[in-house]
Amino acid sequence: MKPKKPVVPSERLDTLRQGIVSILRRDTVTAMDISEEIGIPVKDVYGHLEHIRHSLHREGLALTVLPAECRGCGFVFVKRDRLKRPGRCPICRGESISQPRYSVTGACRT
Repeated sequence: MKPKKPVVPSERLDTLRQGIVSILRRDTVTAMDISEEIGIPVKDVYGHLEHIRHSLHREGLALTVLPAECRGCGFVFVKRDRLKRPGRCPICRGESISQPRYSVTGACRT
């Protein structure tokens, strides 16, 4: 048997959340986009986004959420507080729903 080489993690200069914030400052993205770029599971991204939403408030910034939309009837989930994609449309009961998109907006306080 050949000994396995030890797994060496990729070098990170920022924390996960700092990396996510830098992505959100650059562009409007989905949780899937963040997951692919950072290299963590999509369901972990939502927990980090929730924390980022609260911590950005102290800096005078805001996490902007472009709401999910039903592809069947066009219903937009405007009043939704949760960051995850809804499972089903309340109007047509369709499950084909676009991913919500996230970005950072606002000016820093001085």
